Amino acid sequence: MKIPAPVVLNAEQVQERLLGLDVLGAMRDLFRALGEGQATQPPQTLTLFPEGKGDFITYAGILAREQVFGLKVSPYLKTDGRPIITAHTLLMSMETGQPLQLCDAHALTTARTAATTALAVDLLARKDARKLAVIGSGPVALAHLEYALPLRPWQQVRIWSLSTDGLRSKLPEAVEIATDLPHAVEDADVVMLCTSSGSPVLDPASLAKPALITSISTNAPKAHEVPPISLLDMDTYCDCRDTTPSTAGEMVLAHAHGWSPEAIRGDLGSLVCGRAPLPDYQRHCFFRSVGLGLEDVQLALAIHRHS
Repeated sequence: MKIPAPVVLNAEQVQERLLGLDVLGAMRDLFRALGEGQATQPPQTLTLFPEGKGDFITYAGILAREQVFGLKVSPYLKTDGRPIITAHTLLMSMETGQPLQLCDAHALTTARTAATTALAVDLLARKDARKLAVIGSGPVALAHLEYALPLRPWQQVRIWSLSTDGLRSKLPEAVEIATDLPHAVEDADVVMLCTSSGSPVLDPASLAKPALITSISTNAPKAHEVPPISLLDMDTYCDCRDTTPSTAGEMVLAHAHGWSPEAIRGDLGSLVCGRAPLPDYQRHCFFRSVGLGLEDVQLALAIHRHS
């Protein structure tokens, strides 16, 4: 039997195919499978380039029910200016051992990152949450906003970034551009940190009331968007309990302050399956996502089937 050649998709083709997909639903299905033991998520691996020239992260994952596995490779290349970050995802068949699809993972990563955070917001935010703040204005931040807007009947949505040039034309009319960070997070029920910063962007102690704070950070070594010590005073959740604590910068650094991964109250798999306790909002709730190989495999599979 002749094995079909793998489909190769560039960034534009991936973006086009994503428009017809229920990305949030795909992430919900993925984490249900992970919570039920029908998916495998090994730790991501970080490989450093010589002479401090950057690194690349390898993400892998297996979807047993779907009989596929896959691999995403994401390099972080240092330059004299802004670093170069690219990514590609390979989808493989567990039945034939042959590649099914190789695709540029830029748009795929943006979509699955935002949808994973949106899933966390849907599961963890108070049902009566009405005020949303988004910190960041790049494609990932705007995707977060897109996926989060339908989750609650928001009465106030504010966005803030160090650069807001041309931002107004990219936003729904009801979204307000904040004058500064304190204005953006004022009285917020949910704060989504969507930056590429490697150092703290927000001190949760500055918020006036308990809120859900979500963070994605970047793949720079030990990058974090909240002070590591702040984890001691928050109910902490993550995308995957088995892998995130050894990767997320603030969690790694928080060990020096006496924080332990055992303090994590739940991950998305246990939350979707109803096994993890929900926050009571006596203090802040913090959700940390580092991105999983499984997220890329799931979305790459959805694109492959849609194609």
